[in-house]
Amino acid sequence: MTPRAPLSHRFSVAPMMDWTDRHCRAFHRAFSRRALLYTEMVTAPAVLHGDRDRLLGFDDLEHPVALQLGGSEPEALARAARIGADYGYDEINLNVGCPSDRVQSGRFGACLMREPELVAECMAAMGAAVRVPVTVKCRIGVDDQDPEESLFRLVDACASAGVTIFIVHARKAWLKGLSPKENRDVPPLDYDLVRRLKAARPHLTIALNGGVSSLDQGLAELGDLDGLMLGRAAYHDPGLLGAVDQRLFGEGDLVTPETAIDAYRPYMAAQLAKGTPFAAMSRHMLGLFHGRPGARAWRRVMTVDAVKPGAGLAVLDQALAQLHPVSQGQAVA
Repeated sequence: MTPRAPLSHRFSVAPMMDWTDRHCRAFHRAFSRRALLYTEMVTAPAVLHGDRDRLLGFDDLEHPVALQLGGSEPEALARAARIGADYGYDEINLNVGCPSDRVQSGRFGACLMREPELVAECMAAMGAAVRVPVTVKCRIGVDDQDPEESLFRLVDACASAGVTIFIVHARKAWLKGLSPKENRDVPPLDYDLVRRLKAARPHLTIALNGGVSSLDQGLAELGDLDGLMLGRAAYHDPGLLGAVDQRLFGEGDLVTPETAIDAYRPYMAAQLAKGTPFAAMSRHMLGLFHGRPGARAWRRVMTVDAVKPGAGLAVLDQALAQLHPVSQGQAVA
């Protein structure tokens, strides 16, 4: 069994639908021992009635790893949280931030910002059901809410229910008029509000999420906050994760993309032996050599050849062969 790193919210990779599956998390773990990794959101009804091994299964090497649940029914969430804890997740998180129409129709996600007392009831039920931390990932408000009021009201209600850890996406969500994609970019960021929340509630763990495109930017914004969560930046340019342990935890050396591939390769081989398609893993690696000469050719091989029948580690080696060392004056592919 892989030794578990201490659970910390100093740095985490955000839950992202269709992206942060078990193969993505195993890949990201190759860069950082300490980063907290999150699953895609799984609804409580899916956990209760669906294929649990498919939805919740993960490799021991992924620790520390958190399960994000969606829902608004306390008893169902408590049961789902207990199942997740039994699977071995290090944390159970409730989604109070997703703005999609599908999520709204199920009365969960960002629309729960309007019902802080219900969220607190859900968190109390989840907390009573498990021994691992239960946490909240939220927006600062929705639609015409005053963020200063809506964020503090939600946090205080949940804190009264025993929650001590909050990951705050520092934007409102507009439930009508903006698509989920637009909700990730259009509403203005308010990092200062998140910092004011931390200053006013210093006993709580507050991590910042939303609009952070690099570790440099994240560290500049962090200030007195407890942690940083990156989403799309970490997915599209996973190489940046190689500096996380050194820069945010003061541990280890920089992890290069090549070193990470070497660490990920045994996992890929084991999954291929189980019948997992190579493309299910390679799709998370496309941005790995962002900015490097040969990156375009790497992406082409990892996209086109990865889906061919019988694709395996030979495709990975073929893609690596497209890269060439950076020298002065070379154009970036």
